Amino acid sequence: MENVTDPLEHAIGERIRTLRTQQNLTLDELAASSGVSRAMISRIERGEASPTAQLLAKLCSALSTTLSALFAFDAEEASPLARRADQRLWRDPESGYLRRSVSPDGLGSPIDIVEVEFPPGARVVFERQPSDRGITQHLWLFSGRLEMTTESGFHSLEPGDCLFMGLEAGHIFYNPHDEPAHYAVILCRTKV
Repeated sequence: MENVTDPLEHAIGERIRTLRTQQNLTLDELAASSGVSRAMISRIERGEASPTAQLLAKLCSALSTTLSALFAFDAEEASPLARRADQRLWRDPESGYLRRSVSPDGLGSPIDIVEVEFPPGARVVFERQPSDRGITQHLWLFSGRLEMTTESGFHSLEPGDCLFMGLEAGHIFYNPHDEPAHYAVILCRTKV
C-alpha cells in the first residue's frame, strides 16, 4: 500500500532534507544536535510524519534556521506582494494551532510576519535553543486572551497588547480561556 502524504508535510520534509544536506549533516548528526531521533527525522524527510511545532523548533535550531524561515519555501518568482489566498497554512498536529505565513517568500527580508489562531486550552512549549541567540519576536494579540511565560516572566495578554521576547531562552504559549486567541508574530532573524 502506498503512503499518502499531505503536500505541505512533504514540502517540509524536503526542506529539512535540503537544509541538512546543504550543511553536510548526516541523519545521525542532525539527530544528535537536535535531540530528535534519527528515525523521526527520516520519517519527516519522507513526508510520512506530522511533526509538532516543538519538534520542528528543535530541528530548526540544529539547522541554524527559524520556523518562519523553514516555511519560507523558495518562490519561483519573488514578489513583494503575498496575497492571502497564496499564503502558506500549517496546523500543529498536537495543539491544533493554525499558522499562516504572511510575509512574501524569497525576498531575503530578516523580518517574518506570521498570523496565528491559537485554540482554547492549547499549550505549546518552545524549549531553550541557544542557536536562536539574538533572534527576537513581537507577539501582537488581536483578539482573545493568551498567557505567555518568557525569560522576563509571566504575562497575561489582552487584545491590543504586544509582547517582545528573545527566542533563545524559550517560551510557553497557553490559552486557558474559552475562545481562540488570534495574534501576529513579527520575527526578526537579524542576529546581534
